Amino acid sequence: KDERFSMKAAVYHSFGGPICIEHVSFPQTPTDGVVIQVMATGVCRSDWHAWKGHDDDVKEHGLPFVPGHEVSGIVVRVGEQVMHFEPGDRVAVPFILSCGCCHTCIDGRPTVCLNQQQPGFTMLGSFAEYVALPRADRNLRKIPLQVSFVEAASLGCRFTTAYRAVLQQGRLKRGETIAVFGCGGVGLSCIMIAVAQGAGNVIAVDVSDQALRKAREVGATCTITAVDNRDVRKQVMSATNGEGADLTLDAAGFPSTCENAVWCTRGSGRMVQVGLPIGDRPPLVPMGLVAARELEIIGSHGFSADDLPDLLQLVADKELDPGRLVERLVSLEEGAQALQDMDNGSPLGMTVIHFDTKQDSKL
Repeated sequence: KDERFSMKAAVYHSFGGPICIEHVSFPQTPTDGVVIQVMATGVCRSDWHAWKGHDDDVKEHGLPFVPGHEVSGIVVRVGEQVMHFEPGDRVAVPFILSCGCCHTCIDGRPTVCLNQQQPGFTMLGSFAEYVALPRADRNLRKIPLQVSFVEAASLGCRFTTAYRAVLQQGRLKRGETIAVFGCGGVGLSCIMIAVAQGAGNVIAVDVSDQALRKAREVGATCTITAVDNRDVRKQVMSATNGEGADLTLDAAGFPSTCENAVWCTRGSGRMVQVGLPIGDRPPLVPMGLVAARELEIIGSHGFSADDLPDLLQLVADKELDPGRLVERLVSLEEGAQALQDMDNGSPLGMTVIHFDTKQDSKL
């Protein structure tokens, strides 16, 4: 094969089938986009959902398919319409590539863009040496030199999603109490952001003692092992003087985590659903309680590219350290296996595929 026009990628040909490393065609450069050399890309539960056939966008795209959406890298090719990027730029991108033209974008809500594109879902993803990214000027952002590719990739979905869930949708204020149900990558990110915001009490709930130890490490002030729903609710109420938390987040997506988050929200408080739903049974939301307590139930999805520079600067200034959540740096082959291993449960923290930074770019 001509090495210049082929690359390695992790590919699956059937939902739930083997993810194999193959040589595939080098991506075409979008007229409004770029091709980047992937330097780091996260292994996310959302990629597992897509691989298992749970995502309609991947079904519509068709197989074979390449997963991956938490990505940072170096621009190597630039489309003719791109004005703000050139080869050699270090870039990060939120996984939602908004259009800028639909009414939700015009209203300032690009995270629910009606024509959004997403690497790893609507188009081939970043478990590859190179990936094409359209709509570059609108959605890509340059990475400060003080921020590593691994840190930037770890922001790409879970950390940015948590930032929006806690601060923008959840509107957490300094001194408030927050309860996070589920301490995977999103949940741990929520805890770190809440601590940085100055939350008064940060409660972490999970079935895993290992996850709860990690939650303590990143700043949780109270941890609760989830064994029985009624006991969980009792413990959260006890930790909040019988009132419930000002802000609760379901960061796991299980029926029980959603239900417990609602039950543990104080009167006039906010509950944010940020975890993707898992399981065949829908949650039983106590709408009588929602009405009686005047609770707000708020959805949260993704993150706006316009806010990414501020978040990158917080990392550059050492006010946030997403690298603390990275448990493993792995090869492309190991990352493909790590995604398949999610059949057996979510790993602690984040796993990031890290390509050799000394590798030459194909310009």
